[in-house]
Amino acid sequence: MLSTFRYRFASVTGTISLVVLSVLIANERAVQSFVTTSFPVLDQLHSTVLPMPKIGIAGLITAFVVTASLIPMFKPRPRRVLDTISVTEKRLFIAVLGLATLGYADYSYRLPRSTLIIITALLGVGLPALFVSIRRRPTDTNAPAIVVGDDVRYVADVLKAINTPVLGYVSPPSGNEIHERELERVVTDGGTEQPLPGVERLGGLSRLENVIIENSVDTAILAFSTTDRAEFFGALDTCHKHGVTAKAPSRHIDSVLTKTEATEDDELVEVALEPWDWQDYVFKRAFDVLFAAASLLAFAPLLGVIALTIKLDSPGPIFYSQARTAEFGGTFQVYKFRSMVTDAEAETGAKVSEEDKGEVDPRVTRVGRILRRTHLDEIPQLWSILIGDMSVVGPRPERPELDSDIETGVVEWRKRWFIKPGLTGLAQISDATGHEPAKKLRYDVEYIRRQSFWFDVQIVTRQLWQVVRDVGHLVRGEEEQ
Repeated sequence: MLSTFRYRFASVTGTISLVVLSVLIANERAVQSFVTTSFPVLDQLHSTVLPMPKIGIAGLITAFVVTASLIPMFKPRPRRVLDTISVTEKRLFIAVLGLATLGYADYSYRLPRSTLIIITALLGVGLPALFVSIRRRPTDTNAPAIVVGDDVRYVADVLKAINTPVLGYVSPPSGNEIHERELERVVTDGGTEQPLPGVERLGGLSRLENVIIENSVDTAILAFSTTDRAEFFGALDTCHKHGVTAKAPSRHIDSVLTKTEATEDDELVEVALEPWDWQDYVFKRAFDVLFAAASLLAFAPLLGVIALTIKLDSPGPIFYSQARTAEFGGTFQVYKFRSMVTDAEAETGAKVSEEDKGEVDPRVTRVGRILRRTHLDEIPQLWSILIGDMSVVGPRPERPELDSDIETGVVEWRKRWFIKPGLTGLAQISDATGHEPAKKLRYDVEYIRRQSFWFDVQIVTRQLWQVVRDVGHLVRGEEEQ
């Protein structure tokens, strides 16, 4: 198994070498002649640009685009053969799509189309073979691991619960939280004295990356007292960055966060949550911006009409804003068209609307009821998406006061904070409301586990259909189904 540095070096240089070799082969006259003769349609696709040198600007651009698209593959993640092939082909498709897009522009350094097809065929075989040959195999369950946590007491508890040999543990000192009999002496982060006798303390969380590199770690056992804060995700992201398998004892982490359900308390299961790579973030953010901008432009003619009807219907402002829960428990201001009477919560306080249960909420105005059924009251939230406070798809943001109330009955509610809140989500299209927090949580956590750009597209498509359906019911004077 290659070390992290050697894997990165082999994957990057191997990718560039394969691209250069593919360009050289594709531009050989004999190859072009053979391919266009065997497949006459390709001869019609051949661009009329001047013959390209063996390796020129076009070849360098091709190498850059393919290499950039394959960046996620340069992380030495342990993968099975079929998974490696599938992910590699997906990234190659993204690269080819980018090169084809460049081909539509009138650039002198664009690839001839037949050359692009030949290169795609060559890389479609060569790149999967490369990554399969250098991939990291799934970790041996008996190989030494490290334990990573945010509380020494919790680390000690996990060490007692597992049978896996460990090199040591990574955890910040927390002497004011630990009984004196459990420690010899707490030292500053990165020190060498050991709070847990018999087990080496390798350093604090800030040294996790160095510990992984210095010890060639393959497996990290997570021992966090809470899994809804940045420390947990920072450790998880570091593990994925260096190809380290992140696991946890089944009794120390809820099954919704794992790939398999364990049957014994000391069984280690792999954590299913995986940070999105930068390309997925780019796609999601680009989709958010385009969707929000296009929707605001489309609804622009209605904004004045909606504002006027709100003012004529009841006294008060046109918009209202509230603090809502963001990622990792932070807050942000959300804006909506006002659909309730002014000071609607002055007497009742913060509570979930009765409309979520299909009943009539007396606080909702006549215009507000129409706005809610047509979802037009949500239009100002498109601005929150545009500036990055929200996403199009994600768990719906709740008010901090309601989050606190719900959390007392659903202890895992805060798992919804793993990602940016959204305008719609899996829970919304599945008709799970705030009156059913446990049901809503299941859908939100399922989305967190399955999140991808294409899954977002499916959810948005279903939500748009529901909006059309609700508007149709309103026009025909039907009650909500």
